[in-house]
Amino acid sequence: LRYVNHVITRRGAIFIYMQLKDDFIRLWSKYFKDAPLPLAFYYTDQSPVPPAESKCIIASLAKARQGSTVVFSAESVHCFGGSSYLGFSGIIGEAFSDEEPYSYREYLLSHGIPGKIEGELYKKDPAICKEMYRRMPEFKAPAPYCVFKRWDMLEEEDQPDVVVFFAKPDVLSGLYYLANYDTVDANEVIVPWGSGCSSIIKDPYLEKDAANPRAVIGMFDVSARPFVASDELTFAVPMKKFIEMVKSMEESFLTTRSWRIVQKRI
Repeated sequence: LRYVNHVITRRGAIFIYMQLKDDFIRLWSKYFKDAPLPLAFYYTDQSPVPPAESKCIIASLAKARQGSTVVFSAESVHCFGGSSYLGFSGIIGEAFSDEEPYSYREYLLSHGIPGKIEGELYKKDPAICKEMYRRMPEFKAPAPYCVFKRWDMLEEEDQPDVVVFFAKPDVLSGLYYLANYDTVDANEVIVPWGSGCSSIIKDPYLEKDAANPRAVIGMFDVSARPFVASDELTFAVPMKKFIEMVKSMEESFLTTRSWRIVQKRI
């Protein structure tokens, strides 16, 4: 596979995307049958289509999963969590007052404020939320637009940063083992706490420049679960890691009798 010898950078590198695109579609069909193709996203200075007005990133991605190009911008996203996890706004808001020292998000994720904010009860109290956000790495979008496309809809000018699978358990098991195929590290796949959009955007994007980028399993967010199937989670992987996974497919466990037994159920 010729593309695996090319260095991946966002700008300036020669990158044979169409060869990778076609090879992966062929191998995916061979080993994962009719499982849905993943989405890919990248940031850009030029939007190929008008940005999507969105109250929930995960809900809006339904169109991308059906084959449409979906673009988000700071102005088009009307969920403060989605905006921050896309890197368009900051993580922590201002405190209400000296008597209410935590931000809106910290109350929202915990017990709320009677008569002001209904708490989601995902965290015990706002102090835990505040410390959690203090420890989170800063994430700022590198460009004003974030473009999502289904893998088969990618064009030559597209340079994906992250590939996102919406996967059922049997498919997820294959992706998990493929991500761990060529490494001694037992933590090549991580499950950080966060929202549904955090697990497919911020978390894998921040992994992409690591020496050994990790994949991210997500979509445990109770608020996002209504927008995906009941037996579906996500597996998001930076392109550098994704290419190594594709490179390994035809020499891995996917060629064994054990996988063929599982494959029959996909």
